[in-house]
Amino acid sequence: MKKILFALLATLAVAACKTVKPPSSTPSAVDSTLLAYDSSTMDTLISPDDTTIIEVQDTVDLQVQRIIKDTLSIIGVGDIMMGTNFPNNGYLPPNDGKSLFSEVDSVLKSADVTFGNLEGVILTEGGNPKYCKDPTKCYIFRTPDHYVQNLVDSGFDVVSTANNHAGDFGNPGRENTMKVLDHYGIYHAGQAKKPYVIFKKNNMIYGMTAFAPNRGTLSIHDYTTAKNIVQHLDSLVDVVIVSFHGGAEGSKHQHVTKKTETFYGENRGNVYRFAHAMVDAGADVVFGHGPHVTRAMEVYNNRFIAYSLGNFCTYKRFNLSGANALAPIVKVYTTSEGAFLYGHITSVYQARPGGPKIDANKRVIKKLNELIRKDLPESQIKIDGSGFINYIE
Repeated sequence: MKKILFALLATLAVAACKTVKPPSSTPSAVDSTLLAYDSSTMDTLISPDDTTIIEVQDTVDLQVQRIIKDTLSIIGVGDIMMGTNFPNNGYLPPNDGKSLFSEVDSVLKSADVTFGNLEGVILTEGGNPKYCKDPTKCYIFRTPDHYVQNLVDSGFDVVSTANNHAGDFGNPGRENTMKVLDHYGIYHAGQAKKPYVIFKKNNMIYGMTAFAPNRGTLSIHDYTTAKNIVQHLDSLVDVVIVSFHGGAEGSKHQHVTKKTETFYGENRGNVYRFAHAMVDAGADVVFGHGPHVTRAMEVYNNRFIAYSLGNFCTYKRFNLSGANALAPIVKVYTTSEGAFLYGHITSVYQARPGGPKIDANKRVIKKLNELIRKDLPESQIKIDGSGFINYIE
């Protein structure tokens, strides 16, 4: 494991286990110079016949000289649905949602890389909506194209498009979502046509791939393909981020069961087994979502795993009562090769109609500690009252 060695680094290497200071409260500057490498330009293809990674040609030379930072920060949040104009515009927020992230955007901008799960499709009009006898009772989401600017303005770098709402408006919705994200400079992965993305940020190279149990996305059930993708990314980049959408939904399903979960007859995967398999294959940070509630976190083989990051910014059409209203913004600090150092939780909540707000009572921190004790007692982390995730070896 890890990665490409550079002669330039020989005199600059910093011990991976050095003591690091907690971050200041002032957000770090975000490097506006981004260089993306995606699956359309990389030197690999996914074969639909044998689901293996096939080397084609060396089209991208990632062995560029750069100075490696000794500590990286990566933020992960859960489900994002900034409003839908289906079945009517009554489900859209005022002022095109420009204030949805206003209470938390300084936090979102404070990391080297900020990730979220894009729930639904980006499509101003049209598409092929899923059949529903009564559209007012259907939960399918179509967010106007220009709303992506809200993600840009709030500091998001990369999103997952692998979830159960990615196909809400058929292939036109999938295609337009990818097209618009590309236009606004938001990196993305998880569609079958876009299995992973590689991008450069602040002189570091990151890879992200995403999985779900849903048609048209990378399958959370296909461990062979998932491992091959992660291993391939691991051979090319400094830090591999894996996202998954899995597990049963709702307040009755807050626990990591370590078993295969089903919901309304659908196999939602064994998220514990999947996350561990991805780390074993080379993943450095694993961000889970899908249950619409927060689940436990752990450090496994020195890599961070969050099993569900809950509802982060979900405007109308979502249940925001009780546990469904609470979510963490998790900021993970790692070495330049992805090993976990420490982290921090910013506790947020949503009140109807939605949009994240800072929770002065820090309820999600209390819930996380409770879930970790019950579900993952072997976990090597503890979250203190201020939100710092301490790694106990």
